[in-house]
Amino acid sequence: MTAHAAPAASAAREDSMPRVLTVGPMPPEKCAYALARYSRSPDSIRDSIAWVRTHDSAKFLESFYFQYGHASIADLGHLVVCFEDISELAATEIEDEQLWDGQARSSRYQDFGKRGFIVPPEFSREHAAEYRAAGDRLVAGYKRLHEQMVAYLSDKLPRPGDLKPDAYQRNIAARAFDVARYLLFLGVPTGIGQVVSIRTLEKQIRRLKASEYAEVRELGDETAAACGAPPACAWNESAGEPVAPTLARHVDIDTHLRDSARDLRLWVEQNLSRVREVAVRAVDLLRPADMLSDITATLLYSVSEHPYRALYETVCEWSQPRRLEVIDVALRSRTRRDELPRHFRGGPYVYDIIMDIGAYRDLHRHRRCQQIRQPYSGRLGYDTPDAVRDAGFQSEYASAMASALETARALPAPGSHYLLPFGVRSRFLFKMDFAEAEYIARLRSGVKGHFSYRKVAWEMKQRMEEIEPELGRLIQATPPSVEDPLKR
Repeated sequence: MTAHAAPAASAAREDSMPRVLTVGPMPPEKCAYALARYSRSPDSIRDSIAWVRTHDSAKFLESFYFQYGHASIADLGHLVVCFEDISELAATEIEDEQLWDGQARSSRYQDFGKRGFIVPPEFSREHAAEYRAAGDRLVAGYKRLHEQMVAYLSDKLPRPGDLKPDAYQRNIAARAFDVARYLLFLGVPTGIGQVVSIRTLEKQIRRLKASEYAEVRELGDETAAACGAPPACAWNESAGEPVAPTLARHVDIDTHLRDSARDLRLWVEQNLSRVREVAVRAVDLLRPADMLSDITATLLYSVSEHPYRALYETVCEWSQPRRLEVIDVALRSRTRRDELPRHFRGGPYVYDIIMDIGAYRDLHRHRRCQQIRQPYSGRLGYDTPDAVRDAGFQSEYASAMASALETARALPAPGSHYLLPFGVRSRFLFKMDFAEAEYIARLRSGVKGHFSYRKVAWEMKQRMEEIEPELGRLIQATPPSVEDPLKR
């Protein structure tokens, strides 16, 4: 048999030329321009970067992204954006992006009782004073609860011999914060660091500008302004170019998002007089069979206080024209530029979950699903951790919660939402496929997690086993009864 020499991997490539090239930090819009040109020419990335140095990236983006709608170009430029001294409520709104990477400050590792809290900008002087007094009471209760929990847990969980004293104290403090955080509220300050593409940031800013909360709208404006300025924190001190000036000029309010919610709320007030009464558990799971009814029920869920199961079963009994009427109302303000809202997306499994706001802050991080929250109200009451009862703090805890909810009900919405403690229950919808349900249940039920979302994750597995026994058995979740409090 005649031997033949193998062809070279690339006849045109010199032996010394690498096939993998890293690119150093560049202004996001210039990076997007360089990579977009690279995808449209046979040139090396070196040549594309050299080209961008002598050409106007703003003109390119003006034409191809904002005018012609080549949106994928904006996926190629990324920014690091940090939000400081914002409320937990605003943080939740900022993070509500599916294509998002970032982290917020954790309530497990920091004492949030040292820095005051955010006062909603929409409050009058009188309402702000009421809010501050109620917030001061909650912060004082948070501090006392943490102190008592440290003492209680130190007595209940003696230090193992193989655990160093400083590590033991950190673990005890973290577990104490897990309980004390129930008296934190949505107005306490936090910070977020995010890495986002220009495309995602544009969507985020437009959404923030359409928010019902004044603080969030202000942050949308400030984010757009920051894009038009040089970086506030530059690795290279000589860097002075604006980070995303073209984005800053073009980003505007998402009027469709704002108007759609307004129109749906009005439709519900005028037309949704009767919904089927159904018994639902704190973690409910459905596998909707009718897509039109699912979308209609989800739209109504986002602007009402009814369980998803009740809405879905009610909508299934409606005529098709009535269901289409809801969808038409939701899309009445849609323009050619607007995508369909997330209510039209989903997965085969729909979890409707009543949980405390603190647990939602943790589960909200899961992006491979569609999440819809109902309006905050406090009407579903609050959770009381077992450790609060065991430590003898139940009376003071209940008094603090009742006082906060009473004041919140007396204050005008939406500013009143800032006073809702993390322990307050609300209703949240999670739509996903089985792989995501398995991942959340397995990961979030682990002993390192917070006891609140551990219960939710375990119940997710239980509900899956009820409707999908063959699949449910594949979920290796950890029962809440299995504990290892000193493990992090």
